[in-house]
Amino acid sequence: MDEELTPAPSIDTVEISQGLIEDLSDFLLSLMRPWNAYQILIVVGVIIVAALLKLWLAPKYHDWLRTREGWSMARRRWAVVIHKRLLLIFFVALIWLVIPLMRELTWPSRSYLIGIVGNLAFAWLLVAVATRLIANNFLRQVVRAGAWAWITLSILGLTDVFVRLADSIALDLGDIRISVWIVLQAVFILGLMFIGARFLSRSASDRIHNNADLSPSMQVLTIKALQITLYGAAFFIGLRAVGVDLTGLAVLSGAIGVGLGFGLQKVVSNLVSGVIILLDKSIKPGDVISLGETFGWIKSLGARYVSVVTRDGREYLIPNEDLITGQVVNWSHSDDFVRLDIFFGTAYGDDPHRVRALAIEAAKSVDRVLETKAPVCHIVGFGDSSVDYILRFWIEDPTGGLTNIRGNVYLALWDKFHANGISIPFPQREVRLLGDSAVVDSGPKDP
Repeated sequence: MDEELTPAPSIDTVEISQGLIEDLSDFLLSLMRPWNAYQILIVVGVIIVAALLKLWLAPKYHDWLRTREGWSMARRRWAVVIHKRLLLIFFVALIWLVIPLMRELTWPSRSYLIGIVGNLAFAWLLVAVATRLIANNFLRQVVRAGAWAWITLSILGLTDVFVRLADSIALDLGDIRISVWIVLQAVFILGLMFIGARFLSRSASDRIHNNADLSPSMQVLTIKALQITLYGAAFFIGLRAVGVDLTGLAVLSGAIGVGLGFGLQKVVSNLVSGVIILLDKSIKPGDVISLGETFGWIKSLGARYVSVVTRDGREYLIPNEDLITGQVVNWSHSDDFVRLDIFFGTAYGDDPHRVRALAIEAAKSVDRVLETKAPVCHIVGFGDSSVDYILRFWIEDPTGGLTNIRGNVYLALWDKFHANGISIPFPQREVRLLGDSAVVDSGPKDP
């Protein structure tokens, strides 16, 4: 039985590593030479001058930015990026003034180290500015670190050594060989593909949102389908570019299908329900819906849930499956007209014809009540202490709330009845207390 649980490093890996260590050792020893030492001092002096320039100009630049009120948000964002990189910008500008001066005053070899530092600083500045186009912070940091590392190796002339070293560190799985270099290539290529897919998706989404010919539901469906297509294509193209055999994914897709059948039923159900909602256009962004105790308007349609914002500012994330299987009241499905009913009662001594006319006038006096669909009032019964009525009226802005409009109509009824002497009865009870003299003793009496 073998005692080694992990394979020992190959001879190529050891030789390449030793060669890389020797190159680094020679480079560090060269820094001790006099003509390299004074180059280091010059670089340190340039850093100090750049820091002093930043201390002097950064506050002035910041105060100047605060006066740029008419600038767009994108322009302001780039101005802030420049403000954060002032030290590096000043250093690059100064070092590239020093490099040609040194080459004129001394031999090129005596300014070789300063040239390397200038190239590194300029490359780092370009990478830092260019990666600001990546919105995701984690992805931006990964791309920035990878680009800086590769540019540094390129400037130092160590790319071939690094590639051979990374390719020599590999894991063999049957006929498949996975090396560190292949993994790094896959991460880089897939990262670029996903960045491109994200950029195309955002650009297309803006155009689709600005297309007035498409309904909100079709806009969301088109954007979701486009995102799935772009990200799926980026994934498969990236794997193919690295050299991965895609025929092996057939077995993986079968395993994923089994997993979906057992463990991801709810997730798949919500995804399918979301597609059905988008296709049948039963709800769309901006609709006012009621689901159970939740009443609000739809903010957005997601792949797994629907965002519903209530009047009190709460945002509910309702799974798509609940909207398919549950009873949903869409107050603005086919149109925005909504009829509301309120109930009230008046005393038997009041003329019901006059009460109905006053109730209709009170409803018409409220701003949000429509006059094109005139309010109506009917008697619905004779109660124990009042004549019962129903008042019906229409509104066309359910997003403005239902409880508040009912309250305004009730208040208008109160004012109208109070001004015209119409009374609103309420049940009354009379309680009588009997004194001690009225209490009759019904107990047995002595003979």
